Amino acid sequence: MDWTGCNLVEIDPEKVCGTPVVKGTRVPADVLLVDEEYGRTAEQTHNSFPTLPVTTINQLRAFAHSRKPQLQP
Repeated sequence: MDWTGCNLVEIDPEKVCGTPVVKGTRVPADVLLVDEEYGRTAEQTHNSFPTLPVTTINQLRAFAHSRKPQLQP
């Protein structure tokens, strides 16, 4: 996932080897999408990462969905 333009994600070579993480944390942003693919709700993901508010999780998921390429018929 290309997180360019998402103000909730940062890339810092000093954090998790430069993996895009949720700003101010060490939580990889892609983990939130993997959780969603497994059917986990934002609340369930929050239970795993209590430092992330549900609203932030939902905003990150919405950003990712807005970036998915649309399938052509």
